[in-house]
Amino acid sequence: MQLQTSQAQGLRVRTSARGLPALARRRTVSVSAVASEPRVEVPSSLQNNSSWSPASWRSKPAQQQPEYIDKVEVEKAVAEIHRMPPLIFAGECRTLQQRLAKAAAGEAFVLFGGDCAEAFSQFSANRIRDLYRLLLQMSIVLAFGGGVPIVKLGRVAGQFAKPRSAPTETIDGVTLPSYRGDIINGPEFTEEARRCDPQRLVRAYNQSAATLNLLRGFSYGGYAGLSRVSQWNLDFMKNTHEGHHYMDIAKRVDEAIQFMIACGMDTNMPFMRETEFFTAHECLLLDYEEALTRRDSTSDLWYGCSAHFLWCGERTRQLDHAHVEYMRGVHNPIGVKVSDKMAPNDLVTLIAMLNPSNVPGRLSIIVRMGAKKLRDKLPSMIEAVQRSGQVVTWVCDPMHGNTETVSGYKTRRYENVRSEIEAFFDVHDKMGTVPGGVHLEMTGDNVTECIGGGASISEDDLNSRYHTHCDPRLNAEQSLEIAFYVAQRLRQRREAMNKAATN
Repeated sequence: MQLQTSQAQGLRVRTSARGLPALARRRTVSVSAVASEPRVEVPSSLQNNSSWSPASWRSKPAQQQPEYIDKVEVEKAVAEIHRMPPLIFAGECRTLQQRLAKAAAGEAFVLFGGDCAEAFSQFSANRIRDLYRLLLQMSIVLAFGGGVPIVKLGRVAGQFAKPRSAPTETIDGVTLPSYRGDIINGPEFTEEARRCDPQRLVRAYNQSAATLNLLRGFSYGGYAGLSRVSQWNLDFMKNTHEGHHYMDIAKRVDEAIQFMIACGMDTNMPFMRETEFFTAHECLLLDYEEALTRRDSTSDLWYGCSAHFLWCGERTRQLDHAHVEYMRGVHNPIGVKVSDKMAPNDLVTLIAMLNPSNVPGRLSIIVRMGAKKLRDKLPSMIEAVQRSGQVVTWVCDPMHGNTETVSGYKTRRYENVRSEIEAFFDVHDKMGTVPGGVHLEMTGDNVTECIGGGASISEDDLNSRYHTHCDPRLNAEQSLEIAFYVAQRLRQRREAMNKAATN
């Protein structure tokens, strides 16, 4: 499908009359409409992308890049990846951008989830399948409760590189380079493992290609068909409260399908047999991203073909640095993670740099603050973006603002994760704006890495099944519990909108 680009896509923003509840002042989307001109000055150097190339980031300071010893080996690895086929395609990115534009208007919701960092040692078809099944389960819960389409984005098939707060770490008096993700070095605390190895770039590409091949098979080969809803429940979830709750929904979906079949619906229609699934990762390792940047033959535009969606992290979003320079030139839908450290005016400037044409669905702002800071800081950010006339998709990352160390383990408390999501919805409800999605570090494995939730994981349980190479992830039961809570909030929003519309 060829979709319109640049100013040809957009939102026509309309609010309800004064006197309606704030929640009812809702934006509506029209993808064929033209977006309003943003009321913010865009630097003259960014009025067009004539000065941009896939390698123009090299003229800027680049944070969080590995220090390779053998530059020749790096060039060989990058050249090999450059000769490889793209992992994703421009048309898929344009479809995703259209879906994210709907989420910005409240007519869809983004479910963003997956591993903190993919690992070579944990790569298997079963692990990919279990994460995929969990995301399908969560999307059914959200769609059933929220009454809107769910945009499924997986942190998978490329989420290998991790930013670090320090270049080295010291254990028992021994200092070695920090682990930066399997695409760069290994997690084992040895000098050999911590050496930056360029051949890991090629291995990461190959694992991503294999992962995408399986995901596409699941998505378009019938596995994700609605008739299989009751078969997606993970085996170890069957006797849990959340597993039973999910099966209740699955039964109701099955009954609805049987009714539609009785009314003459064709079960071979694509929406019954297939589902859209998109991949995402942090745009961190720029040698790798440049090698997979390709010009689309149908639009003549550049796309980062390592994933459908790329985001810039809290540590690499400097306005005049390499990561923002790279991301402003690719036409994928992109995101930026922001914390309470981001000043509202700086956020407006960053949005203008990354989306100067104000294309809806182009840019998602992923907020990560912790519940209290979010209630204090997010309203001023939303107000600044609204005043500027900019259109973004607001997404909540309740994980990274809630990390702590307990008994020597890095962990997160389920209650804090849920509290931040609650604050995110509360702020948007109060301001009459749209909560567009949620971003979770999670796994389909039965791990014990986050404390609390219905799984009742205690501090003493952390050493039982703590398998992450980096940050702690919600397990399947905790993730599904979050999905039920978000579905409840989406349902409440829908009911408030319907009530306001009839008054």
